Amino acid sequence: MMASSYSANEDGHISVTGPGGGTLKSKKPDNTAFKQQRLPAWQPILTAGTVLPAFFVIGLIFIPIGIGLYVTSNNIKEFEIDYTGVDMSSPCFNCSQSFSWNNTRPCTCSIPFYLDQPYESNVFMYYGLSNFYQNHRRYVKSRDDSQLNGDMDSLVSPSKECEPYAFKENKPIAPCGAIANSMFNDSLELFYFDPNGTKIQIPLMKRGIAWWTDKHVKFRNPESTNPNLTVVFQSTTKPVNWRKPVYELDTDPENNGFINEDFIVWMRTAALPTFRKLYRIIQKKNSMVPTLPRGNYSLEIIYNYPVRSFEGRKRMILSTISWMGGKNPFLGIAYITVGSVCFFLGVVLLIIHHKYGNRNNSADIPN
Repeated sequence: MMASSYSANEDGHISVTGPGGGTLKSKKPDNTAFKQQRLPAWQPILTAGTVLPAFFVIGLIFIPIGIGLYVTSNNIKEFEIDYTGVDMSSPCFNCSQSFSWNNTRPCTCSIPFYLDQPYESNVFMYYGLSNFYQNHRRYVKSRDDSQLNGDMDSLVSPSKECEPYAFKENKPIAPCGAIANSMFNDSLELFYFDPNGTKIQIPLMKRGIAWWTDKHVKFRNPESTNPNLTVVFQSTTKPVNWRKPVYELDTDPENNGFINEDFIVWMRTAALPTFRKLYRIIQKKNSMVPTLPRGNYSLEIIYNYPVRSFEGRKRMILSTISWMGGKNPFLGIAYITVGSVCFFLGVVLLIIHHKYGNRNNSADIPN
């Protein structure tokens, strides 16, 4: 019987030559600094001279930043109206009690309110929902991104993720899925009463409310030789809870179909059960005149969206923004808290080091 022979290569591998003349390599890693864990390393030595200054520097940097963020957030003007209609005194009470998805005629209500301070810059109008879990796993997955991106095959054959909102009466639903089916569809209009009592409608801008990447990259209407969306979507049907098909969401062809910005905003799901989404923008027209003067206003609502079934709440928010975005004091509070904790720990450790540090050093010195 012929014995096997072993030989070592320059790269550190061991070759085994068997009776058949074949060569087998061992599983030993290459003889490199990385694979043999011989890379140079550095480990910081934590001493009072390095730790204490770090705590104080972090505290002195974070606290002023946090104060600035908190003050900036508090300077943002925000006004909120709950128009759910839960209370009997609410103008929308009758709408909330009698309305459901199956209603063929929408209910209307009007809520007067007063702004005690003018809004000088652009005003952003949001709608808010509470107790609505858009972060549910099955709900988030219930969509067909290929269909929303204009793929013709997905238009007539939606993804199985859209079930049970993929087909209706053997016709594909466009857009399919639970997210699209539950789209917010209340209509909100804002009116101002001037000192003479004249009712003036506030112009609300519906373009520019969606993210640019969503509008121009993720959402597209199906490409067709016929520019008429009615023909493009003729083989599909509307979602179960919608009153009109997707090609009738707007009269503007640049804001209709899958690229309708109200639809795009809704399709970006929220992470928390209480959320707000941008509805309209009130642009400043004249630098000498406030965007929304101080005075009496009226919010007129076409009540289309029922929330009683999940004990939800609906609200309208008027808000200005700053360089850091909308009103949110959390970031400022977080910076102030972290900075204060670091500064406090720095003081505590400095006292401990001053009291016990010299004693430990003297104990290490031999007699």
